[in-house]
Amino acid sequence: MSLAAYQRVRTLAETPRATEHRLISEVTRAIEEAWTGGLRGAALMPPLHRNREMRSTFAASCGAVGNALPPELRAGLISLSLWVDRHTSAVMAGTEPVEPLLEVNRLLLDGLSPRRLAA
Repeated sequence: MSLAAYQRVRTLAETPRATEHRLISEVTRAIEEAWTGGLRGAALMPPLHRNREMRSTFAASCGAVGNALPPELRAGLISLSLWVDRHTSAVMAGTEPVEPLLEVNRLLLDGLSPRRLAA
C-alpha cells in the first residue's frame, strides 16, 4: 500500500480527536528530540514553528462560525495559542525554557487520550 493510500484510509478511520492527539504527539516529540539533542535558541525553530502553526490553526478553528465547543473552552484555547506564540519567541531568544511548551502539550495529550474517552 502506498503512503498516500495509507493516509487516505487513516483519514477515513481516524476521529478528529484522534487526529488532534496524533498531531500534538508528533509535534511534542519533535520538540523533545531537538531539545534533548542539544538544539537551543533559533536552532529549535523548525519544531517550535510547527507547534506555533498547530496552535494557530486550533485558535482559528475556535474562532470559526459553527464551532461546537463551549465558548469558555474556545476562549481558553485561543488564549493558550497567544501564550504559546509569546513563549515560543522567548524560547528562540534564549530567555525562557522550552519545558512549559512541552508541559502544555502533554496536558492536552492527556485530555485527548483514548483512556479519557473511556472514563
